[in-house]
Amino acid sequence: MRRTMAACSTILLAALSAACATSGQTQTEQAAQNAPATLSFWSTGGDDETATFQKAADLYHQKHPNVTIKVQTLAWSDAYAKLLAAATSRSGPDIISGGMTWTIQFGARGAMVDLRKHGADALKAQALPAQWESAVSPDGSVFGVPLDMSTMTLYYRTDLLEKAGVEPPRTWEELPKAIVRLKAAGVRKPYSQDWGNLDWIGYFNYLYQAGGSFYTPDCKPSLDTPQAEQALKYWADLYREHGAPTATVEGSDALDTGTAMVVAGNWIAKGIDLNKPKLKGKWAMATLPAGPAGPTTFIGGRAIGVTSFSKHVKTAAGFVTFLYSDEAIAAISDEAKKRNISYIPPRPDKIVDGSVFTPEQAQVFETAIRTGKAAPGCPGWDESASDVAKQLQSAILGKADVKTALAEAAEVMERNAR
Repeated sequence: MRRTMAACSTILLAALSAACATSGQTQTEQAAQNAPATLSFWSTGGDDETATFQKAADLYHQKHPNVTIKVQTLAWSDAYAKLLAAATSRSGPDIISGGMTWTIQFGARGAMVDLRKHGADALKAQALPAQWESAVSPDGSVFGVPLDMSTMTLYYRTDLLEKAGVEPPRTWEELPKAIVRLKAAGVRKPYSQDWGNLDWIGYFNYLYQAGGSFYTPDCKPSLDTPQAEQALKYWADLYREHGAPTATVEGSDALDTGTAMVVAGNWIAKGIDLNKPKLKGKWAMATLPAGPAGPTTFIGGRAIGVTSFSKHVKTAAGFVTFLYSDEAIAAISDEAKKRNISYIPPRPDKIVDGSVFTPEQAQVFETAIRTGKAAPGCPGWDESASDVAKQLQSAILGKADVKTALAEAAEVMERNAR
């Protein structure tokens, strides 16, 4: 029988007043919320990353002894396929994490909970606006929220730049000049790109630095602009005119084998001194060179959301909210430090405060993220990304001119948006 707030005024029901004070919940609802629950969380990434999030789950269990959350690793290589299968079959985990726009795609299939009904607005105020927008569906639904951040910077060999009398390049104009001077000083490998090499993520930086974008605000493909052409031509010239290798070499390996400047992700920062001890004291970081429209850096990371087929939606949403708390971020950061993981929390105010990085490294990441942009959350983008990358490659490898490559990429995006 429903226990309403009106019934609470009856003296005979005074013993039930504590239960009645829970915003009109029924006894059944309260019992369900307080009943023991074991939730599964499929976390895309590596086992060490899973262990860091398990620390937050264990902390949540300490505060809510009736709730147990088991975090399971999904490798990036097949995570999307496994999560899509779960979304299609309506069976599987209570909580998922994956690429920033994945929850949008699964939400469109009815497989995710709209977190606006579970306090997402409070998280929005704490998140990086550009990254938050990447996780939000075009209709405003919030099927996932940022779980962490990733970004890229320019790693460079201080000894090689000093030898050539070169400062870390700050602009598009300075970058090719630095490459030329490094070559003249005998540096055989002046520049390379790790994360985003021959991929849309690599182009992303130049596109937004030129003032362009993949889509308009209303999700129409926007690669038919002078800015998009300027960006692709500049990027292609780094390969074709200035010798950037098309073969990808992991960032720390590139530095270790004599590359002077490497564009790479934040995750290599923690491991360089440990894995490449000969480089200690010989490398540093800087933000990416700014383009005509200013400095912009790709902001990646993972989104986390609650599945619509979970039997514990409110509990799962409560855990997602908890991950934005100071104590949860501290627990994750502490474990990340122990495991030498380059964790960047979803709250910009925590990038430097309690960072797993050195103060100098954290400052570079914070500066990069401040003007960063994230992947487009438009319909069809995830289906288009790999084909868009192929068209960009065709321009870099001389198989198509810039305008044709961009037109073909836009056609793919338009087709998948329908």
